[in-house]
Formats: sequence, structure tokens, C-alpha cells
Amino acid sequence: MKKLLITIDGPAGAGKTTVSRALADRLGYRYIDTGALYRAVALAVKTQGIDPQNDADLKQLCEELELAFIVADDGLRLISDGLDITDRIRTPEITMLASAVSARPVVRDYLLDLQRDMGKEKAAVFEGRDMGTVVFPTADVKFFLDASARKRAERRFDEFNSASSQTLDEVQRDIQQRDQNDSTRAVAPLKPAPDAIIIDSTELTVAQVVDLMVSHID
Repeated sequence: MKKLLITIDGPAGAGKTTVSRALADRLGYRYIDTGALYRAVALAVKTQGIDPQNDADLKQLCEELELAFIVADDGLRLISDGLDITDRIRTPEITMLASAVSARPVVRDYLLDLQRDMGKEKAAVFEGRDMGTVVFPTADVKFFLDASARKRAERRFDEFNSASSQTLDEVQRDIQQRDQNDSTRAVAPLKPAPDAIIIDSTELTVAQVVDLMVSHID
């Protein structure tokens, strides 16, 4: 069977991570969470006290940063400079900081090469915001997963509930602000690729979304 490179783009809270993992498991493919890579850079920026608008410092940070995914018993783990940072990057603060650093060309250039290296062997599902438009414009199958802002806020609220004091309305405002930031930035704005299959997951379960994607892939 032909090995495919599949991309799943979409805004925060659309269910990309859960769906991408489930689709990769269904196909026996590797799952790559590219958003986690931007979060890793954001965490390093915060830890080192770097100004996220200072391209010179960002460039030096990226040149020294070593990122890798490893498969563990509890799923995919992200390693940064030898440390497991998987759980530390899932906070509202890092989420918003990741949106800021992802707009910097120096960060995107660094991660672009890293992501393309990961995709050379195909048989992978890449999740992100510009996978089908910038990173892999010739991907075999492209999806754009969306949902209403309220539904996405509810999903993110449930995800952050134990680690955040934000209310549901505050989470929704953050999501809408990130939508605005990501879709209007000059570099690689969030948008569906012209040949992407658009799926609205507002009223769909994860299993229904995966079934729909598999039907398109078949």
C-alpha cells in the first residue's frame, strides 16, 4: 500500500490533536504534533527570559535548541535538550506565547526544516496550522478541521481545567484572539489550503471525524 503524507490544519480547539492521533493509529502511521514544537520554543523563550520580538536572540535560541519526539508507553513525548517537556507546554500562558513566537520568521524557518526532515519517509499525519499551505504544499491528503468558537472553547476549557483558573468565557476570548493573531499574521497565516478537505467537527464525535477522513483517504 502506498505510504501517504497527510496534513491536518485548523484553529485552536478544533480537535486536531485527538483526531490526528486517532487517524494515525487507524492507519498505522506516525503522528507529529507540530504545534508542540512551537510550544517548546515558547517554553524556552519563557525559561530563558528572551523577548519574543527579538529575532537575534530567537535565532540563537533555535540554533542551540534540540527537539525530538519519542514514543513512550503513554504516547508521544516531546524532548527538549534531553528533558521531557510534554506536560509543561500545555498551559494557557505557553499557548498564547507560542502564538506570538510562531509569527517570527526566524522561528518558522528553524522548524520548517525540522518538520520537512520528519516527513521525508511519509506514512505520517502532521498536525498544525500551516502544514498543507507552507510546510507540505504537495502533501498527498490535506484536511482543515474547524468548529465553532464556543465548542472549541469548551474543549480547551476541559483540557486546561485542572491547570488554569480561567473561566469558559475567558478561554473563548483567548481562542478568538489567537484566531485573529494566527489568521492575520504576515507569515504563514492560518487558512485552508486550496485543495484541503474542510471538516466542521462542531457536532461530530472523534470517531465520526476519523471515519469521514478515512473515507476521503480511501
